[in-house]
Amino acid sequence: MAGRLLGKTLATVSLSVALASVTVRASGSCSIPECRSSFSSCESHLNSNIMSGAKENSHKKARTSPYPGSKVQRSQVPNEKVGWLVEWQDYNPVEYTAVSVLAGPRWADPQISESNFSPKFNEKDGHVERKSQNGRYEIENGRPRNPAGRTGLIGRGLLGRWGPNHAADPIITRWKKDKSGNKITHPISGKNILQFVAIKRKDCGEWAIPGGMVDPGEKISATLKREFGEEALNSLQKSSAEKRKLEEQLHKLFSQEHLVIYKGYVDDPRNTDNAWMETEAVNYHDETGEIMDNLTLEAGDDAGKVKWVDISDKLKLYASHSQFIKLVAEKRDAHWSEDSETDCHGL
Repeated sequence: MAGRLLGKTLATVSLSVALASVTVRASGSCSIPECRSSFSSCESHLNSNIMSGAKENSHKKARTSPYPGSKVQRSQVPNEKVGWLVEWQDYNPVEYTAVSVLAGPRWADPQISESNFSPKFNEKDGHVERKSQNGRYEIENGRPRNPAGRTGLIGRGLLGRWGPNHAADPIITRWKKDKSGNKITHPISGKNILQFVAIKRKDCGEWAIPGGMVDPGEKISATLKREFGEEALNSLQKSSAEKRKLEEQLHKLFSQEHLVIYKGYVDDPRNTDNAWMETEAVNYHDETGEIMDNLTLEAGDDAGKVKWVDISDKLKLYASHSQFIKLVAEKRDAHWSEDSETDCHGL
């Protein structure tokens, strides 16, 4: 348990999508036909933005210094030299892997140089998923190469796995209602107001989507449910009887139709040339509110606080989480902005 908690603390994911060289792959299921069609149009717009994306916004967080939790300064990588196809003979990245990773916890790989370590990159390696959501990645000198480009740092930093480090992020939503149980509409946009469960991170004090790492051999669906239970419902501290009751309610919530908002590479400050974050962000919506009415929010694990938050463009969230919350609002045809524009621009 201690290993899982440490691994999660190191790996709470940032959901930025500022990536110019990798196509975002998003998919989803929804019982509302309009939801399906609007999702496709927004996905197309998001992909085109990324593929043609402005270089100054591409692969930005993965080049920031100092490296999180350290005083290590990355080698500077200008926008025009991020891509591996750009020749740069003088590229001299700093090497850094955190002591906590080198200590060999169960969630971390050994060093590449260890003789008994022969990872199978780009495939399922025992219980460890080494395939990327974005397709095959290159291997150079025995090390996987970040598909988004140079970061100014080699090694693994705070990340446990060489190559992709997989996470999952549950976005739990409901409609905001008055005391009579009627949906509340925004006075300007005229659209219903959607709420989502947000946690306040202990490390930086910012509000965020709950989420964490996928354990070896664990299905994404199981990770999503586990993370929400641990961070937003404090399931780790519940009695056996309370856990059974909690599990019943979570099963109802996580077994219904859902939207996969995003799958793929994440521009994260912990990324290196050889290790990077990937996530699957999924929206589970409680249409009637009956399921979540029976669940009491209680911060647990690495969350300091937890609460329902009204969704709008005024949200100030950790990293780029608001981009995914915006996409959820669009899929659910909920209020986002007092602006008249309701398309996918700005993602």
